[in-house]
Amino acid sequence: MRILVVEDEKDLSDVIKKGLEEEGFVVDTVSDGQQAVNFAWDYEYDIIILDLMLPVKNGMEALKEIREYGINTAILILTAKDMVEDKIKGLNSGADDYLTKPFAFGELVARVRALLRRGIEENNNQLMTGDLVIDTVNHKVLRGGIEIPLTVKEYAVLEYLTRNRGQVLSRTQIEEHVWDYRYGNTSNIVDVYIRYLRQKIDNDFEPKLIETVHGRGYRIKVIENET
Repeated sequence: MRILVVEDEKDLSDVIKKGLEEEGFVVDTVSDGQQAVNFAWDYEYDIIILDLMLPVKNGMEALKEIREYGINTAILILTAKDMVEDKIKGLNSGADDYLTKPFAFGELVARVRALLRRGIEENNNQLMTGDLVIDTVNHKVLRGGIEIPLTVKEYAVLEYLTRNRGQVLSRTQIEEHVWDYRYGNTSNIVDVYIRYLRQKIDNDFEPKLIETVHGRGYRIKVIENET
């Protein structure tokens, strides 16, 4: 999943970015409130982690502007402002969660995962369609009860498709979620990774889960699980 970190303290921003990437997320970073608004408008994110005390435009102003633009991306405020009044103001202005500094990185990751679970069918940190099971915490994938080893990028593509199962995702959407904005749309990298995934999760199993929708992109089939 793709996250935007808005933090003007470079050392802290670098630590958060590195830690989240180690957890398997794709992370972009910006350092002021106006950049936050611009990036939220230009790119599709699953979560925005937003500091409040920012240059150019403060975090509260950026938050309100993002919501005024109709952008519904989950926003987690991460700030040293720990007064109850600040928390109330932030949540009432459109934030989905509020975490104060200093913070435990494990708690930040847990809150990010909790936000990702909202609005999707995910039980016990698992995504499922048919006999495909994805453990979103440990990044394990099983098909028909067999664990299938995937690379970091293979897993990221599969999780994104499965979170949006039944929906056609364009190559651009997939690329922007799995590779950061600096990568650039310069190759057939998405097609290559779809081929890798088909070899691992479809070739030896039925039914086939990954579908090509010609001229539009790819999707994962929705298959009801037996209860």
